[in-house]
Amino acid sequence: MAGLRRSMIVSVLFVVFGGPGVLLVWAPWWMTGFRLRGDEPWWQVAGCLAVIAVGLIPLLESVWRFVVVGRGTLVPAVPTEHLVVSGLYAYVRNPMYVGVLTVIAAEATLFRNSGMLTELVLAWVGMELFVRFYEEPKLARTFGEEYAVYRRNVRRWMPRLRAWRFPDPE
Repeated sequence: MAGLRRSMIVSVLFVVFGGPGVLLVWAPWWMTGFRLRGDEPWWQVAGCLAVIAVGLIPLLESVWRFVVVGRGTLVPAVPTEHLVVSGLYAYVRNPMYVGVLTVIAAEATLFRNSGMLTELVLAWVGMELFVRFYEEPKLARTFGEEYAVYRRNVRRWMPRLRAWRFPDPE
């Protein structure tokens, strides 16, 4: 139980003060001060806030799933013991990153800020490079054939329409 609690604390601190927090809170606040221009219709603000909420779901679900199912953290230096392929990971290999990009896009729309659009592009390029050249090779070395099967069946960025499940052993 103490290990789970420690992993959860590490993951939450990483979300708040690490990559997700920087991209979703600190950088937007620096660029916009979280100030709206004042002429946005209420429905546009409500729609953007709803998209932000939806984009946060994969991030929060990933924290829980990495700690409880994977027995690790979101922090690359303290990875999971088990390959996480359930929940949103049964639909897309990088749901947390998809969620983060969704939130940045909604924030860019909400604040009508070109710097936020630049952040969106740079974040996506950075994530793509990180996934291709660090995460995927590390997962392949760590989880071998299990990851190879998962990778063949679940796409990196585009979600499947139906959840994928490992085939039952015969």
